[in-house]
Amino acid sequence: MRWQGGRRGGNIDDRRGMGGGAIAGGGIGTLVLAAIGYFVFGIDPSTTTQVASQFGGVGAAQEGERGSPEDQAGAFVDVIGSNVDDVWKTKLEGYQPPIVTLYTQGTQTGCGFGQSAMGPFYCPTDRRVYLDLGFWNDMERQLGASSADFARAYVIAHEYGHHVQTLTGASQQVRQAQQRASGQAEANRYSVALELQADCYAGVWAANAASVSNGQVALEAGDIEAGMQTASAIGDDTLQRRQGGRVQPDGFTHGTSAQRVEWLRRGYQSGDPAACDTFRAL
Repeated sequence: MRWQGGRRGGNIDDRRGMGGGAIAGGGIGTLVLAAIGYFVFGIDPSTTTQVASQFGGVGAAQEGERGSPEDQAGAFVDVIGSNVDDVWKTKLEGYQPPIVTLYTQGTQTGCGFGQSAMGPFYCPTDRRVYLDLGFWNDMERQLGASSADFARAYVIAHEYGHHVQTLTGASQQVRQAQQRASGQAEANRYSVALELQADCYAGVWAANAASVSNGQVALEAGDIEAGMQTASAIGDDTLQRRQGGRVQPDGFTHGTSAQRVEWLRRGYQSGDPAACDTFRAL
């Protein structure tokens, strides 16, 4: 993937090396983060709560260094995020970029205490994407994802997709539908639709990356296949098998490997957010 010459927007809050900071109390913030851990990466809510409790609970977020990171890993996130922003500015009227917070191990967020075991996540309360860059190694070594730059960029663009869903109101509508659902299985179907749409939105970004950057950010041969390898590696059915259990469709929250690959492909082939209506079948 070509990206080194891309625009750096500097919309980064770099907290790496700061630590989690002092946190007071437990309460609702921890519960919100437990829900994020569950719906984003299938982590048991009790695990998230236990980890947050070890840090002391939830409190006000700290600010790190704002601007464009100088190291390559941080610069990559800045360039990709800025490019994703540039694409969505052409696709969504009134689009406002999220802030990307880089952290190590744990940090406070508008949704409670975040920690690296959750993987990348988006917090709708403060409208930030949170990334512990150590996750890339975990994703590749433990989950079998591709190590290609585009595979990592796909994950970033997926989280930006959740920001778009907050701006369009889709996320809020899903939460309301889940509250009305007759049971957890029905509620999970709405979660799956939301996640697959974010995959599709990542494909929309990939299709338009070069055109908004004069070719400075662009896919190269093999990149889309690397993204699909990663999408397949983090499908619910694949993760359930990897954990040694049987496949339980009612417990899916992100979609099967085949579904994730398919919706990433649809977004990429169309380049149009209108092709990402994952809710039509519900």
